[in-house]
Amino acid sequence: MPRYDYRCRTCGDTFEVSRSMADSSADTPCPVGHNDTVKLLTTFGVGGSASAQRGTQSAPPSGGCCGGGCCS
Repeated sequence: MPRYDYRCRTCGDTFEVSRSMADSSADTPCPVGHNDTVKLLTTFGVGGSASAQRGTQSAPPSGGCCGGGCCS
């Protein structure tokens, strides 16, 4: 279940709530009970290993001037 970050505008507390995506926009009081909260925009990164193998084919060299040898 997704977790959403909220901040209370009254006390300044930041907290997380786990809820379904369908309920993500429902009103959410802070743990102290204040109702003036705002959902925060959160980001997350998905990482991988630098040694992870990619496809076996490499991209062909780019064409055009300064890359394809067509300049005079």
